Amino acid sequence: MTHLTSTERIKTTICLYLDYLVHGMAIVILAQNMTVLGRQWHVNDAGVSLVISSLGIGRLLVLYLAGTFSDRWGRKFFVQLGILTYTLFFVGIIISPNIITAYFFGILAGMANSFLDSGTYPALMELYPNRQATANIMIKAFASIGELLLPILVAGLDHFSLWYGWAFVLCVVLMVFNFIFLRNRTFPKLSTKPAEKKTATGGKTKMTVKKMILGVVLTIFGYISMSTFYLVSQWLTKYGTSVIHLDLVHARMLVSIYSVGSILGVVVTALLVERFIKPVWFMLADTCVSLVALLVLTMVPTWGVALVSSFVIGCSAAGGVMQLGLTIMSDVFPRAKGRITGIYYTASGLSSFTIPVFTAWISAIGIREIMWFDVAIAVVGVICSLIVISLGNQEDPVTD
Repeated sequence: MTHLTSTERIKTTICLYLDYLVHGMAIVILAQNMTVLGRQWHVNDAGVSLVISSLGIGRLLVLYLAGTFSDRWGRKFFVQLGILTYTLFFVGIIISPNIITAYFFGILAGMANSFLDSGTYPALMELYPNRQATANIMIKAFASIGELLLPILVAGLDHFSLWYGWAFVLCVVLMVFNFIFLRNRTFPKLSTKPAEKKTATGGKTKMTVKKMILGVVLTIFGYISMSTFYLVSQWLTKYGTSVIHLDLVHARMLVSIYSVGSILGVVVTALLVERFIKPVWFMLADTCVSLVALLVLTMVPTWGVALVSSFVIGCSAAGGVMQLGLTIMSDVFPRAKGRITGIYYTASGLSSFTIPVFTAWISAIGIREIMWFDVAIAVVGVICSLIVISLGNQEDPVTD
């Protein structure tokens, strides 16, 4: 079936976005249950952070290949595979008796994320070819909703002294429901649009130096953009309790405020990008704003500043800027969207593996130093954005 009705397109889109609502919960579910999971596995916070890093290993193991095969085998297969693998993760964590078993299931979560990415992003770009940036950015909106709801759910379970595992069970139920609903959904035909123009002799145009540089810089940006907000989502609660000296309820509230900012940022970006502001300019604005907010949060660790900074960081660093980077890269290399997604998110997978390892080491020095580390990462993000704009202004299509 090559033509999708409007109703079928909406049903398929809902399935794809629901996966990322649960994915948003998965991003923070280990960090939000750090204390109880540490007791279950007989480790400290650094041990749980090490398990969190296993998600990055899982992403790195399969993402590039999954993206490549997504262009051949179709998007639906990889979305379904991602749902099944995520379900194994949620069940596995609550039955894990030690850190080794938990690490294995953490790797499965990273693989699940990769499977979802390799199927979902290309599928959305094929569902909405004229609104690719907006469609991709909305993924972040649903992930942010998941990040917002999960801390509230965890706090509620803790308040009523209920088993922490109910949060994991809810994620399993949502995934099973979506898998069943997805079975009858129709995906668009794989994109086969040639991207490279023919030369006068009939051959394909060569890869230009500018394209190569853009590809490298945007891949680095995939790592940097993921690192900037991933670090905040994992350590903001701990920063609130250890540095700002908040109680656990108010410290968790910072993550919720950050998630609200992320949702608002996504909505604003989706409304403005492509219609009024080109993705590359949004990319620069977001990286600059997030850098300033991180600087203020780190230099002035007070409750009021933390509230505002958390919201602003959510709006900018987690407001869809990573998805914008992927859209720009797909415009530069439009022939194989699955492979480009694989390369770009392999870089972000490297981030989700290395950042918890770095922060576990830095936390031994001090929690505040973790935020200074994030400031340094944000500086690199601004530099990447400036390079992309500089090359784009040389008559490159990314800013046309």
